Amino acid sequence: MKIVSKFIFTKILGWKLVGNFPRDINKYVLIGVPHTSWQDFMIGILVRYMESEKLNFIAKNSLFKKPFGFIFRALGGTPVDRTKNNNLVEAIISTFNSKEEFRLAMSPEGTRKKTKKWKTGFYYIAKGAKIPIVMFTFDFGKKQVALSDPYYLTDNKEDDFAYFYEFYKNVKGKYPDLQ
Repeated sequence: MKIVSKFIFTKILGWKLVGNFPRDINKYVLIGVPHTSWQDFMIGILVRYMESEKLNFIAKNSLFKKPFGFIFRALGGTPVDRTKNNNLVEAIISTFNSKEEFRLAMSPEGTRKKTKKWKTGFYYIAKGAKIPIVMFTFDFGKKQVALSDPYYLTDNKEDDFAYFYEFYKNVKGKYPDLQ
């Protein structure tokens, strides 16, 4: 799968990977931005297999229904009901705390639609589980995926978010008008 994924990503799609997944860290939150197209997911899956990185993700529960639900589960997905007011952040922190190895990929935008601000669940998950955040781009302008070094949160949320926004400031999504 690694060779096929790399061939599709680099030769067919013409993309490149800049940076590496941290190999010495068993737990982190991976945030992918901007999320403006269904193609982001496919690119993320290609990179995951190309790099042999075990990642999990959460997505709206409607994606996990027949006929394709089993595929999303096999790819590491877990369905969530976004209509209920449940304490998803605490549940995910518990998951991190109960496992030796767990890497969760998320989109801070929470949707492919245009949003005014990011959701903060990823931040509170990382803070609560005392794990770093790794940033991941879907840059259609440069046709590249870039990975950051792990970022360990400070006690200043504004500074942390300024750091995140700086990393993504020149990244162009598939549909820039949705960023």
